[in-house]
Amino acid sequence: MMLAAFLISMFSFIFLNVPIAFSLVLTALVLMMFTGSVSPAIITQNIVRGIDNFPLMAIPFFVLAGEIMNAGGISKRIVNFAKALIGHVTGGLGYVTVLASMLFAGVSGSAVADTSAIGSILLPVMEEQGYDKNKSTALIVSAGTIGPIIPPSIPMIIFGVIGGVSIVKLFLGGIIPGILIGIGLMIGWYFHSKKRGYRKTRRTTLKELWQSTIAAFWAILLPVIIMGGILGGIFTPTEAAVVAVVYALLVGFFAYRELKLSYLPEIFARAAKSTAVVMLVCGAATAAGYLITTAQIPQLLSNTLLSISNNIVVLMLLINILLLLVGLVMDLTPALLILGPILLPIATNFGLDPIYFGVVMVMNLCIGIITPPVGTVLYVGCGLSGLSMGELVKPLLSFISIMIAVLLIVTYFPGIITFIPNAFGN
Repeated sequence: MMLAAFLISMFSFIFLNVPIAFSLVLTALVLMMFTGSVSPAIITQNIVRGIDNFPLMAIPFFVLAGEIMNAGGISKRIVNFAKALIGHVTGGLGYVTVLASMLFAGVSGSAVADTSAIGSILLPVMEEQGYDKNKSTALIVSAGTIGPIIPPSIPMIIFGVIGGVSIVKLFLGGIIPGILIGIGLMIGWYFHSKKRGYRKTRRTTLKELWQSTIAAFWAILLPVIIMGGILGGIFTPTEAAVVAVVYALLVGFFAYRELKLSYLPEIFARAAKSTAVVMLVCGAATAAGYLITTAQIPQLLSNTLLSISNNIVVLMLLINILLLLVGLVMDLTPALLILGPILLPIATNFGLDPIYFGVVMVMNLCIGIITPPVGTVLYVGCGLSGLSMGELVKPLLSFISIMIAVLLIVTYFPGIITFIPNAFGN
């Protein structure tokens, strides 16, 4: 009864277009009434507790760093560097899209920022060179999902906070899966390029390659500084986010000289809006999570899953299917905040590594951000290209299939995720 009340109230509010944060608070009130102890003060206290968390301070700084990088010319130089490396092969701009997204993921941590920055630069060029607009946009959108998987990752910071899991190890666990998704998308693009017969472009000379490398040096150095500093114990992930902001400002103002003081008010305003949404959802999810735990919903869901099967292989398949379905109707952050506290205890009861489970969960929900009807990155792709959602979804299906295949590989071969954290996480 309690599980049904939670699911019905939560999704009813969502389908009524109630904002996610308010849907969570209202769901908490419904659960409170079912438990028979109505106390609005408990909800208020938990909202404040959910926001008042030091590791979450990394989120506004990583968001701000991404905005500064876009305005300061860093994303443009990353694209030019990728183009100089592999832009000359058949369908080269597609490979450039994926490689640039992987590089930008190492400095952004946000799928929306990644897709907007890379897509706004490359999509017009791909159209100009005769590439299929629908498929090109689908590739840009798919590659954008690598942003929250390769470190730094805002969703992994959130999972680390709600699950009490090492954020550093989550970062390390996302490296190989993110690379595998990039390779998978490149393979899918290879077959599309061969089928369409895209022409090759002029090979970059060694001099041009060197010049583009020098131009992108400061941009490429940032992920090295972030992960090197974290692994070297020089700073925490939260402090690394602050370092990223300062570094991006210095590079934008003094190295590339494309950042102007007049840009800063708009940059800060955009970062503040994005952060406010995330923090409000974090607070509301903490309040809902308290009531979810009080109502013993994790145990009820665990019993439901165990009634189907107690085989770990089947269990992970069911969890993957559940997360993929939730991703259709809910954005990444709220889905992570709602389901993380419910599913993580189930996973740990089965002896699963929480680092492994966290990365698998983030990968699942990253697929959701490019699936209709509420995929946020899907909407970014529609905005960049002028295509309708229907026109974009069909060419997306092959890339989504590739991402699901990679998801299943890392699900059933956990060592792919845990290898680097176990080797370097201490």
